[in-house]
Amino acid sequence: MPGKCQWYRSIAGTGPGVSNLTASRCLAQCPYDTLAATMSLHPGNKIGAYEILGLIGAGGMGEVYRARDPRLGRDVAVKVLPAALAGDPDRVRRFELEARAAGRLNHPNILHIYDVGQHDGQAYLVTEFLDGETLRDRMGGAPMPVRKATELAIAFAHGLAAAHEQGIVHRDLKPENLFVTRDGRLKILDFGLAKLTRPEAGEGTGATVHASDTGQGTVWGTVGYMSPEQVRAQSVDHRADIFAFGAILYEMLSGKRAFRGESPADTMSAILREDPPDLTIADKEIPLALERIVRHCIEKAPGERFRSAHDLAFQLEGLSGLSGSGPLETAKEEAPAARATNAAKYHPLTYHRGLVYSARFTADGATVVYSAAWDGEELRTYMKRPESPDAIPLMIPSAMIASISRTGEMAVVTNQEMAHNGVWVGTLALAPLFGGAPREVAEKIQSVDFDPTGQHLLITRDVEGRGTIEYPLGNVLYETKGHVSFARLSPDGTRIAFVDHPWVGDDRGAIAMLDLEGRVKTLTENWSSAQGLAWTPDGGEIWYTAASSGNARELRAVTPDGVRRSVSGFPGMMRLFDISKDGRVLLSRDNIRVGIYGKAPGETRERDLAWLDWSLLRQISPDGKTVFFDEENEGIGPNYVTCVRGTNGSPVIRLG
Repeated sequence: MPGKCQWYRSIAGTGPGVSNLTASRCLAQCPYDTLAATMSLHPGNKIGAYEILGLIGAGGMGEVYRARDPRLGRDVAVKVLPAALAGDPDRVRRFELEARAAGRLNHPNILHIYDVGQHDGQAYLVTEFLDGETLRDRMGGAPMPVRKATELAIAFAHGLAAAHEQGIVHRDLKPENLFVTRDGRLKILDFGLAKLTRPEAGEGTGATVHASDTGQGTVWGTVGYMSPEQVRAQSVDHRADIFAFGAILYEMLSGKRAFRGESPADTMSAILREDPPDLTIADKEIPLALERIVRHCIEKAPGERFRSAHDLAFQLEGLSGLSGSGPLETAKEEAPAARATNAAKYHPLTYHRGLVYSARFTADGATVVYSAAWDGEELRTYMKRPESPDAIPLMIPSAMIASISRTGEMAVVTNQEMAHNGVWVGTLALAPLFGGAPREVAEKIQSVDFDPTGQHLLITRDVEGRGTIEYPLGNVLYETKGHVSFARLSPDGTRIAFVDHPWVGDDRGAIAMLDLEGRVKTLTENWSSAQGLAWTPDGGEIWYTAASSGNARELRAVTPDGVRRSVSGFPGMMRLFDISKDGRVLLSRDNIRVGIYGKAPGETRERDLAWLDWSLLRQISPDGKTVFFDEENEGIGPNYVTCVRGTNGSPVIRLG
């Protein structure tokens, strides 16, 4: 029969007193990593300067007491290593490690260490006294509200980032080691298995302090929250903590453990080989953006997870201000200070009034081929050298340039029709760059890209309302219920970057990457508008043009690991077409307005019924007196707003 521990009701409920709890209950509530044991100090005893008030909990790593610091007039928690354990080098080492690790840290989301010392042969450390419950108890085996889970996860990530900055890897993160105070603050507890990877003052360069032999060959952590590298008893770094973070956040959102088998061995096998069920399938209220963050944390390979807890916190903070029941959009970007560049210089290539549909550099990087409809005329394709004021029309009637191979072959789209906002669909044809009739290859094609050899084609298309990526032509690597656009192969031909749109008929979407085995990785959250994408010549970044609200797209970048930055912007809309081998960027500056014009019943004069700059008409009332429309503009935020107004020009009414 399990032993029992005493628990002050000031933590569990009312004023001072004693409550008997079973060992399993103590494990769920006690914030100090303790289980039931015999009390060796009693109320009124002193340890150092601290007066003992009562036992909070006790177990294999010591006893934890509530105590009073008379000098400052505050309650504290005192953790004592009993004299019986003083001869156990491993227990002593873990106790000292917890003090040294947590003692380095001063962060509101990490348990504060106030003091450490020895008393009658007993080592002790003094921490802040916490009033609340562990995250395990807070969850209660059920899903948490999305907004609250996100708020706690942000605090968790910030505390973790602070530890990692000091070279401390926790290695035993789990709901029992996270504490939520009564006022809603989250604290990270128990650094007894921490790995100190940065030398302290007085230590030699590169010193590493461990609880015991924590190198390869020893498994450390808690089954269910260990990373694959911990399961394999390999050396770990801060990315093991990020994996545990993802497993905990998954449990907060779903109420179920991400990895769990009938035995510890089965659980370890699941960590190594299985992925947990999608969160959004079980609960439609969980935003896809949050699902992607969790997935990015629990990638099997450390290199595919978030590179830092700071990056993770930034991503979560970008979601925190939005409703849990709606789509969560763009997260904050990594500060660009480490990659700052000189201000961009722009050189205009065209001056006509009309629409540029597409553009590409030729293989030499010095010539531009673009397709445009100028001054109300039909679509034509032109070739232009930057130093020349004139463009030469190519003899390809009504064709839109899609890609140019290194061997000088063009992929064009003919018979094109608008498929989605910014995306056209038509017949894929191949033609020599300097003349020759196009040769039709495939139907219902959207974007096209040649591989680095110029021998194979990457395409995206719509098939019965589903978006697909094919590479090579005919081999479907990816399929979605939304649609995909602007797919481009990396310079080495091993990865495909594209815009993944969750809905048909909208250019809202996230930047994603696909390998040649069909594994997809989402690199950003959904942007309000995303059009245009290209790899940098070295394959180190994917550049794209996107807007966090409205349609004012800016030039942005993301690495294959998901590190993002802002590159450049100017008033209006950008659309990226290509990047040359010497790093020059080909893009358009668009000024497009979607409006509504109409006449009220009995009127002869047409009037502008639009509100801002992107008013999309949905319906007209049967009596012709009211129009029902959607509006998207950076002034109203990242989502659409539904509106009505009278056809007589009466003020706009926002419905939601």
